[in-house]
Amino acid sequence: MRNPLTWLRRNLVAIAGLGTLAYMILPNVVVTVFSFNNPTGRFNYAWQEFSLDAWKDPCGVADMCGSLSLSLQIALWSTLVATALGTAIAFALVRYRFRARGAVNSLIFLPMAMPEIVMAASLLALFLNMGIQLGFWTILIAHIMFCLSFVVAAVKARVLSMDPRLEEAARDLYAGPVQTFVRVTLPIAAPGIAAGALLSFALSFDDFIITNFNSGNTVTFPMFVWGSAQRGTPVQINVIGTAMFVIAVLVVLAGQMVGNRRKKAQPK
Repeated sequence: MRNPLTWLRRNLVAIAGLGTLAYMILPNVVVTVFSFNNPTGRFNYAWQEFSLDAWKDPCGVADMCGSLSLSLQIALWSTLVATALGTAIAFALVRYRFRARGAVNSLIFLPMAMPEIVMAASLLALFLNMGIQLGFWTILIAHIMFCLSFVVAAVKARVLSMDPRLEEAARDLYAGPVQTFVRVTLPIAAPGIAAGALLSFALSFDDFIITNFNSGNTVTFPMFVWGSAQRGTPVQINVIGTAMFVIAVLVVLAGQMVGNRRKKAQPK
């Protein structure tokens, strides 16, 4: 028989990884299980009986689907803008030398290091001093600002690992600048851009602190959940959370499948 200590040493990393993964997924499992609950009171904190009522009518709670739609719109637009700007900034910081490049490189990551409560209060003061009415557009501007740093970090890491000789080879084969970027540079940088976009969407959709300070009378889905927790938590909140989790997992799995197919299609 194998020595148990030897087996443990050989598999310690795998065990630690599986334990960490289980710890991270456990809250999602609880949310999924309680999405099938039929609570007797206002709060969905104790299991009563199995029911599909919430899944049959996910918009049964007033204003919930409206706030969900608003959060999805803000997350989509902030992701598109932040991804476009962040990709351009990442290429500029890696490929070009200009004055104050170091300062820009440091400032672009400041929102990642700054506490959200400080950023939220600063943005609120800015909007009020400029006389801008709080609402959809102030939330969108704030989300673009803090999502931008994460996109730059993801795309910059990918651009730094790119081999410039591939682009030189494309130019040697008489490819123009646009053709080289579309056919060579962009496909290589695509994984980093996709990672930044997915991270941006998740952060924007999930944000509460910055949104709460700069929303005015606009209610996003995280704000709706927070408000509902004061009066009672409808089961439909768990249904929406479960659906978003499943969609995220499917997107990741689809990306993995596409990546594996590309690797297999590449000549050895």
